[in-house]
This record gives sequence, structure tokens and C-alpha cells, in this order.
Amino acid sequence: MFVIAGVTGHVGSVVAQELLSHGEKVKVLVRDSAKGAEWSKRGAEIAVGALEDEKFLAGALEGAGGFFTLLPPNYQVKGFYAFQRKTADAITQAVKQSAVPHVVLLSSVGAELAEGTGMIKGLHYLENALRAAGTQLTAIRAAYFQENVLNSLAAAKNAGIFPNMTPSADYAFPMINTRDIGLLAAHELMFASGKSEVVDLLGPSYSIRQVAEKLGAKLGKKLQVVDVPPEGHVPAMVQAGFSQELAEIFAEMNAGFASGKIKPVGDRMKLGHTPIDAVIAKIS
Repeated sequence: MFVIAGVTGHVGSVVAQELLSHGEKVKVLVRDSAKGAEWSKRGAEIAVGALEDEKFLAGALEGAGGFFTLLPPNYQVKGFYAFQRKTADAITQAVKQSAVPHVVLLSSVGAELAEGTGMIKGLHYLENALRAAGTQLTAIRAAYFQENVLNSLAAAKNAGIFPNMTPSADYAFPMINTRDIGLLAAHELMFASGKSEVVDLLGPSYSIRQVAEKLGAKLGKKLQVVDVPPEGHVPAMVQAGFSQELAEIFAEMNAGFASGKIKPVGDRMKLGHTPIDAVIAKIS
């Protein structure tokens, strides 16, 4: 049996459905029993609780052959890093207590770094904690999500602009579709390599200007790319509704990417092939 977290999100839902389609026994973790009803109809077992609840998670993992997990962001909590660490500790202790032999973790490029990566620091902590727990860990270090284009949708629709917080709007970099992440995670669970590994997962490369052009074409308007200098990242995000703490965390991550320190360094690399057009096509 495989236990899957995050099934109400883009990645976990794909992992669970892919496993079910291959006839695997699946248990999905949900915080609300109502959200598990549809999964029960599909043939999955349901466990209701939170990842940060160590006792619940240890019980849910009892007898599992593999576990897909992530470190869900909580943008409302005060003390973002403290909450990340609390959740990571609960996951690690539950994995240790239940002796799950294999964990597939949705991580991120840059997770090998302890500092200067914003919210990726929590994944650095969790990766190392899981390795120390003695389980086989497959850390999928994913590239920039294609779905992040949706964060600029309001500005595009309302103001006709596409904010750019990268050093150059014309520099292309890999962007991965979350469905490709889920498919890889399911494959790694079903066909475990037998050793702990870091797998870099990259996708097609696009520049911010190319993304803006594609989004503009979908919306029927030409979008103006607005370059936001590094010193303007925090104020811009606060103005957009982020807390000061969260804005500073995102700004630190942006700076890490801009400097080139956040990059693929895994044991092996996989490529997702879904184009960003698939995300943009769903926008209404």
C-alpha cells in the first residue's frame, strides 16, 4: 500500500490517481473527510488528519510500502520557518516510528543549500531529517512550477501587465508542469531504485516575456512586462497582499535564483515535456 499526502493539490492528486490506475492499493491523507469522499469512490482508503500531527501520521503510515509527501506551505501562519520545521519533524518522526521503507518527497532545486533560498530552506531541513531517519529517500527536486503563471493573472487581467522579478525578462529557464511531477513521483514509488537519490526534474524552458506573450494571447490583449528591481520585490509583494515576513522569504528565494546558486545538482535528471500552454489553456 502507498500513502499519499497532498491529494487536494495539483501534485498529490496525480500521484494517487496514477497509482490507482495501475491497480495499486492507495491510502490518501486529507484534513477534511468531505474532501476524501471522491477518493473513496475511486477505490482509495481515506485517513483524516494533518501532516503536522505526528501521532495521526504514524498510524496512517503503519504497514505502508511507500509514502509520498511534501511540505505544504501555510501562508497564513506567523513564523513560517517554525511551522515548516514543526511539520518536517512530525513527518520525520512518523516515518521513523512506522518504519516506512521508502519516501518520495516533493522537494525543490536548491534544497541542498542551508541558507539563502527562502522557503526552500524547509525542504533542506526535511530532506536531511528523512535521510537520518533511515528510510530510502527519493527527493524530487522540481524546477519552477508552470502554474506560477497564475499568480500574475490578476495583474494581467486588471492592469494589462506581467511583473518580472528575474534579472532578465528574456532569459529562458526550466518550468515544470505539476502533472509531470506527480507522474514521476508515482513511478518512483512503484519502481523504487533501492537507494536514496536526488532526482532533478526540469521542464521546457521559457522566458518571462514568452510566458507573458502566451498569457496575453489567451486573454486577448498585449501584456506589458514590468521589471521589478530587487529592492522593489518586498514592497511590491506587500502591496499585493503578502505579509512582510512572507514577502521577505520570497524575495530571498528570488535572489537565490538570480545569483545562480539555486540550480540542479542531483544524482540524476528527468525531463517533463508538458508545455506551459497546457496551464494557460485552462484559464477562463
